[in-house]
Amino acid sequence: MTPTAAIVLGLLERLGEASAYDVKRAAERWLGNFWSTPHSQVYRTTEQLAADGFLAARPDTTAGGRARTLYRLTRRGRTALAAWQREPLAALPELRDPALLKLHFGADLGTLAGAQLAAHRDQLVAYEARQREDTGAEPRGPWLTLRAGILHEEVWVRFWTELLEGAQGGPTRRAVRP
Repeated sequence: MTPTAAIVLGLLERLGEASAYDVKRAAERWLGNFWSTPHSQVYRTTEQLAADGFLAARPDTTAGGRARTLYRLTRRGRTALAAWQREPLAALPELRDPALLKLHFGADLGTLAGAQLAAHRDQLVAYEARQREDTGAEPRGPWLTLRAGILHEEVWVRFWTELLEGAQGGPTRRAVRP
């Protein structure tokens, strides 16, 4: 199963019945902090999953007279999603960070570290603000992924702080030298 197929099936499990547009919007809102998926891919995958019997489709004209298709999981879709959720995953993701690429090839350390530190601090603040909205209700998955994002940003803030301090000739917590 492709990641986009898992996203479509997982979001439709949560949404119940929704259009491909609704799935795309939910992906932006709920997954955008750790997984990006092109909108066109969501639409294509939704249509393909319906053609393959993982989703049931029905026309709907109640949304202001515009014709759209609503999708819901079929038994086959639920089974496929459950099988995907059970699969053990030992592989680590590829870290594709343009800032690390620039760092590797000798970008100005002070400029790069300062910009990255500001960006990661801003993201950390945004994630922490979202975390304060947690009511403790189910499902817990979205909040657990948000917690992973917070921990991730804390590490990046620490890393870029050390590099910036080193670039400025200040004390570093580790032997980091520009």
